[in-house]
Amino acid sequence: MEQVQTNWGQSVTAVVIREGKVLLARHTYGGGAGKLIIPGGYVNVGETPQDALKREFMEETGIAIEPQNIIGIRFNMHDWYIAFRAAYVSGEATSDHHENSEVLWVDVQDALTREDVPMLTKKLIASAMEPGAGLHYEPYEANTRHAPYSLYCL
Repeated sequence: MEQVQTNWGQSVTAVVIREGKVLLARHTYGGGAGKLIIPGGYVNVGETPQDALKREFMEETGIAIEPQNIIGIRFNMHDWYIAFRAAYVSGEATSDHHENSEVLWVDVQDALTREDVPMLTKKLIASAMEPGAGLHYEPYEANTRHAPYSLYCL
């Protein structure tokens, strides 16, 4: 069995909008307990942020996604947090009954005004709604042994 090491200093999240609704999960612990937030989580050692995001969404929501633009980055003295806009690929919204108590699609405008949606989630939803906003992935070949690399540009 493979031992997974969590990199507690790196985390990811994404805003997924489908048919005018945003995917939110009702958090079950910590300062966000009871709040509807965009799903996400920590990056494992040796995992790219994009792969971590796909894994976290599948584990927490049952939804397969594809990361697109980077719409936000939060830094503090302890860690960093990258927020993506992501496309819905497949799956039915299902709670993991551990980190969240429910997963649901909420009308975007409703999510932006609800009291149980934290300000950070609202800001990221608004950012994801801006046409052409964010950094987009730009493929390139790196001539180094430290692959894989990701380049996001304007």
